[in-house]
Formats: sequence, structure tokens, C-alpha cells
Amino acid sequence: MAGGAVGRPSPVPGIPDVAAVFYEHTDPGAGRESGLSQRAISDSRSDSVPWSLGAWEDSWTPAEHAAAVRAVHAAIARGDVYQVNVVGHASAPYTGDPGPSLQRVTELPGARYGGLLAGAGWAIATASPETLVEVRAGRVVTRPIKGTRPATAQGRRELLGSAKERAEHIMIVDLERNDLSRLPGVGPVRVDELFAVRRWSGLWQAESEVSAPIEGGLGLAELLRAVCPGGSVTGAPKLAALDLIAGIEPVGRGAGMGALGWVGTDHVDLGLTIRTVAATDGRVHLWAGGGITWDSDPDAEVAEAAAKAAPIRRALAAG
Repeated sequence: MAGGAVGRPSPVPGIPDVAAVFYEHTDPGAGRESGLSQRAISDSRSDSVPWSLGAWEDSWTPAEHAAAVRAVHAAIARGDVYQVNVVGHASAPYTGDPGPSLQRVTELPGARYGGLLAGAGWAIATASPETLVEVRAGRVVTRPIKGTRPATAQGRRELLGSAKERAEHIMIVDLERNDLSRLPGVGPVRVDELFAVRRWSGLWQAESEVSAPIEGGLGLAELLRAVCPGGSVTGAPKLAALDLIAGIEPVGRGAGMGALGWVGTDHVDLGLTIRTVAATDGRVHLWAGGGITWDSDPDAEVAEAAAKAAPIRRALAAG
């Protein structure tokens, strides 16, 4: 985001900041693809080596993660921020072809943006449930997700009844309303759905829908400048949250917390790259975290991040 602090270096510097696959439609039944090749990142040597995933190495300890939560508490007490999304990173070595394991990640239940993007020596697999931005039928839409509980009957009741989760969620909805209102050529912003509980893998998550009609000219660059990075993975106010994130997170977010999706001549549909894994140079990388407010418990936040990462770790570990 323009004006935001620059975070720590990415743990996956070999993955480009922007990658695209271009499709040109010509005659019916014929087409030509150019640009980035969506091929497996394995080579002839790895094809004959069985898939094996090594031990995970976290970029911070649970105690360091909890200390970051307390640092956000201190910033809230000073009046610097209202909420900050704190994200941790972990990586593990692998041998063999990562393709089948990455594909399993994309097939996790609730993955609205399940997909795989690969280039020369790298790949990104996502099971994201969250819409960063969609443009279709004359409206621009974002669907922030904030609030998590285990996918049980009790977990659903707890999420619906949690004043802390609802307050945190509404802060992000207000932030997204502000982001859309700054777009040129859009009309009044409205909240179409608030705090709807939906399931992703083994978790309940709260989602809202915020939209505005497109009434004038709106370019892709203007759209991305307004919504990136997503409010649900930064905080409020967004610039102040980015300043704090740059100082307390152990490594950069790399391919995590960005966007992956489709841009067409008449629509845009980009998912936020949460629940996402990157593979390059013989290691897989993932990111997980959560939004921190004044009422957040440090130990509970550490546990929530682990719960979000667990389905991806299991998918990657399967033989």
C-alpha cells in the first residue's frame, strides 16, 4: 500500500511479486496460451524420488508470537491502532515431486479460490476462502473474513456469541467500506451481509460482504491500489497497522496475504492468499495468523494460528 512501511525480506525471494498467465481466445475450440507456464516444479531427478516432507521450522516460537500480541496490545493502549493482524511463518524441507501434495491443498473443503500457479522452480497453492475483490455485473465486491472457531456445534455458538469476535469483524468491515469509498467512479458503499458463519475445512469463520455500484471509469490499477493489501490481513487504521507489522513479524509475507485469481475483459475475481503454501528450492512455506484487538488473549491467538495452518500441513504430509 502506498505510504505503508516495508516489511522484512520475503523467505521466498525466488517467487516473483507479480506472475500472470495470459489466455487469448480466437476461433471456437482453439486458443493460445502465452506467458507463465503452469507446469509442475519437479524436474527429471525428483520424478524418481518418493515424496517426503521434513520437520517444520517456525520463524518464531510460541512465546515470541505471544510477545507480538502483547506488542499490539501496547500499541492499542497508546492509541496507535485499533486492530492488527499478526502473521507467522513456517517452512519444511521436501524431496520428490511436490505437485500432488500441492494439489491436495487446493482441494481442502471450503476453498473458494482453490488453485495452483507454477513457474520455473516455484509454485503457489491456495485453499483460500476469502474474496479480496470481485468486479462483476456492474458492482465491486469484497468479502472480508475475521473470526474463527472449531467447526463444531459448540464452536458455532461461541463464534456467534463472541462480542470480541464481532467487534473485531466490524472493525474490518468498516475498513473495507472505507477502501471501496476511495475508489473513483463508484456509488454508495453498502454492507450486503454481516457476520455470516461459513465453514472452511475444520473451522467456522465469520464473513461479510461489502459492495458498491460502478458508476464511472474504474481501472484495474486504481482498484488494486485501493484494496491491497487486504484489510483483514493488515488492521485498522491500515497504514499504522502496516508500520507495526513491519517491526514485529519475524519474516516477510512473500506469497502469503497477497492475491490470486482471474482478470477478464468483463470481470475481476481475486482471492486473498490466506491458507496458502509456496514451494521453491526444496522447501515449502506457509503463513498463518489472526487479528489482534485489546481483548485478544496471547495464548489463544497462538492456538488459532496453529489451527489455521494444521489442515495445510496435513495435506502436504500425506503420501
